[in-house]
Amino acid sequence: MEPITIGLAGIFSLLFVILVLRIPVGFAMGIIGFVGLAKVLNLQAAYGMLGTEVWNVFSSYGLTVIPLFILMGQICFYSGVNERLYKSAYAWMGHIRGGIAMATVLACAGFAAICGSNTATAATMSTVALPEMKKFRYNPILSTGSVAAGATLGVVIPPSVVLIIIGLQTGESIGRLFMGGVIPGVLLCVLFLVTVYLMCVRHPDWGPAGPEVSLKDKLRSLPGSIEMVILFVLVMGGLFAGWFTPTEAGAAGSAFALLISIVSRKMSFKKFTCAVVDTMKVSCMIMTVMLGAVIFGRFLAVTRIPFEAANFITALPIPPTVIILLICVIYIIGGMVMDALALLLITIPIFFPIVTAMGYDPIWFGVMITIVTTMGAITPPVGVTTFIVASMAEDVSIDRVFLGVSYFMVAYAALVALMLMFPATVTFLPSLL
Repeated sequence: MEPITIGLAGIFSLLFVILVLRIPVGFAMGIIGFVGLAKVLNLQAAYGMLGTEVWNVFSSYGLTVIPLFILMGQICFYSGVNERLYKSAYAWMGHIRGGIAMATVLACAGFAAICGSNTATAATMSTVALPEMKKFRYNPILSTGSVAAGATLGVVIPPSVVLIIIGLQTGESIGRLFMGGVIPGVLLCVLFLVTVYLMCVRHPDWGPAGPEVSLKDKLRSLPGSIEMVILFVLVMGGLFAGWFTPTEAGAAGSAFALLISIVSRKMSFKKFTCAVVDTMKVSCMIMTVMLGAVIFGRFLAVTRIPFEAANFITALPIPPTVIILLICVIYIIGGMVMDALALLLITIPIFFPIVTAMGYDPIWFGVMITIVTTMGAITPPVGVTTFIVASMAEDVSIDRVFLGVSYFMVAYAALVALMLMFPATVTFLPSLL
């Protein structure tokens, strides 16, 4: 059997194992990659590759950036940063029509900037924002949709765990990927705010205005957001100025987040222990997935599928823009049926050589596929973030939550169009490094 045929069989087997048998994606990729290597080469070579890759992955210095940024987010979570951010945003915007939903989006953006996880943002902001919007008689379509969509900013606005993994997978600079995600993340947040405004223009009763807050109370709420602005500036500014490597930025961010929580007396020893334990759990999960992806990627490399696919597609008599759009469609459809992180780790070894062979900027492509794949986090049938919000809003059916997030898909489409027409939205800041 030809290596390419074995490789294609491995890809379809992997999708079957993940989607039908529900085996964890890290183990599924590792097992199928190992079996495939044994089939293409031999069992001894597969064992040698397995031992080498396990050592290379877990001895990599660059991998330490993952638990450090996760720890920073967990410390902020357990010290109640999400509540303080929401109160600050609500004080300034809650009095306008749809303002509480807008405040929720801004709070999600702020928490995402130091959390990096859409699921964590969805769970924490649902707890804070949904009861408040219910109290002011917000339509559930608007309230749940704004939380679910706003939570996806967690993997777009840096520091983002997904961008870290893309950097480790492709060998691109994590700092440049972070800087590339800043402008698209801000644009997406603005587009979400515009979406809320237009929804309330069309349906005025969906987002009634909240009570007016005095200027004194507005100013009093600012410290809840200023501390997170300082944290974001410390991490991203340090990377931009060259003070930190990504790993050092994660360490500095974690230390500063811990200092803030201690000074504000919001962190007990029990909460700190929970933050460390959760960091270990999430980090182990991500590293297991990465190890499986590396083994599966080596299997694909041996079958030469990525290189043959790159040669075939670049030789097609169609414009490169059409190819990029087709790749985006594949990521959107793939994100609907499987976990975004798993999808990226499986497909990057295939599509990355194609895109670089066509001359596209790898940083631009990394940010683009992060945004496109993130759309899968709020689309059926998987829509992990949407299901989290639905579980927190017990009196709202899942179909109404999906209806709510459908309004925000237009914002995603607009951002993708902007990035295709103006690649500098991604490449400008990294070019300054």
